[in-house]
Amino acid sequence: SVNKLPWARCYDKRLWPRMDLSRRKSLTPPMLSGVVRRQPRALDLSWTGVSKKQLMWLLNRLQGLQELVLSGCSWLSVSALGSAPLPALRLLDLRWIEDVKDSQLRELLLPPPDTKPGQTESRGRLQGVAELRLAGLELTDASLRLLLRHAPQLSALDLSHCAHVGDPSVHLLTAPTSPLRETLVHLNLAGCHRLTDHCLPLFRRCPRLRRLDLRSCRQLSPEACARLAAAGPPGPFRCPEEKLLLKDS
Repeated sequence: SVNKLPWARCYDKRLWPRMDLSRRKSLTPPMLSGVVRRQPRALDLSWTGVSKKQLMWLLNRLQGLQELVLSGCSWLSVSALGSAPLPALRLLDLRWIEDVKDSQLRELLLPPPDTKPGQTESRGRLQGVAELRLAGLELTDASLRLLLRHAPQLSALDLSHCAHVGDPSVHLLTAPTSPLRETLVHLNLAGCHRLTDHCLPLFRRCPRLRRLDLRSCRQLSPEACARLAAAGPPGPFRCPEEKLLLKDS
């Protein structure tokens, strides 16, 4: 029961800005009620057995939620995001969710079907999200085009271990028409094996970039990464590890 959990004995919402229920096989109704009573700003439900009905129930009652971690959950559950209000959300973690392809991400990114012209939501449900984590998903450049249009305020994007991300993806992200070209500060492309040395100069188009993770990208040469680090976009990076480029702010 929720009353046996240490956090259940304290009801002061100020002490619960973040709540972690990760790796629980089942979430009981008392647990969910306890979360709603505390109104956290950040909620971690990663690798849990949360159902679509439970997630919908939570999201409708957590209008101030700013960070939501759902990595490792089932798409059936996560699809609740497609019809939930997320007005304050700034960070969304969808890493390693099985069976997520372009069509599923499209459901999350596009405006609700009943949106009227001129309404705030017309640009999509994730328009205010600043950090999006999509590692390990089967996304293509079609999803990236939707991201550029419907999540234009991203400062941190995790596409690590996305098998279809390659040089054309970097072209999209850094193109003159891409809003992310000016907003990206952190970009994680680790383990994207389709990337080649040809894409590296494109990162110089991103003036705010402070962290670029290219580790485990097999086709990227350490020498080419070192040249990018020395040149920077603009100003040099430091490389605490091979193919990890960092710049102190």
